Amino acid sequence: MDYAIEVSGLTKFFPSGNNIPLSLPCCFRKPEIKAVVNNVSFQVGEGRGFGLIGPNGAGKSTLMRMLCCLILPSAGTARVAGYDTLRQEIQIKKVIGFVSGQERSFYWRLTGRQNLDFFAGLYGLRRREVRQKINDLCGLLGIEEPDKRFQEYSAGMKQRLALARSLLHNPRILFMDEPTKSLDPWCAEKLRFFIKDSLVRQKKMTVLLATHDLAEAGELCEYAALMEAGAIKACGRTEEVLKGLV
Repeated sequence: MDYAIEVSGLTKFFPSGNNIPLSLPCCFRKPEIKAVVNNVSFQVGEGRGFGLIGPNGAGKSTLMRMLCCLILPSAGTARVAGYDTLRQEIQIKKVIGFVSGQERSFYWRLTGRQNLDFFAGLYGLRRREVRQKINDLCGLLGIEEPDKRFQEYSAGMKQRLALARSLLHNPRILFMDEPTKSLDPWCAEKLRFFIKDSLVRQKKMTVLLATHDLAEAGELCEYAALMEAGAIKACGRTEEVLKGLV
């Protein structure tokens, strides 16, 4: 089997900030080091939906950001689309998309269309292709008012624009960090259907989803890994992983 993502012993340490006597001068304080991601290993097959399941603080977001080359690991290796995350960051960013449930990188005074046009330019898309691509994505995702200022959109519409941005360059692999967070149930269900039907089933896109919603993981992901305190406690078919939690 060809793997879209291969992770081996990936680890990330951060200073915890705990147990540091404030009475000591700064130069004598030694912060406690905590493994936010601890010796994690797993593989994701091409064209699969794979879930990172766990409570808040389990290390899911940190792991995903290392795979997206947004932060460096302390130890271990990872390959995304066959590229090394430490040495081939540019190649990886050309073939991945990233969607977060806490979207802050849009320009709030620009319209939805202007934002998408700006990010399309960063991806290096040809100008003559951009307009049609944006129109296609807005139609596909139900973005009915692309010329409204971003700050005026509902949370659900902002999330649709975040997904549209991640799909502008036709990525092979899509990373989604709690994409339905803060969405109402109706919007969340529509987004889940789009991920499962349009992206994974039709386009054969690899989707790595981080979520603490067990029902969401069961609906979207064929395989899953259960994370707790930075480590993987179980990995395999999603129904088997979830069965172990009952």
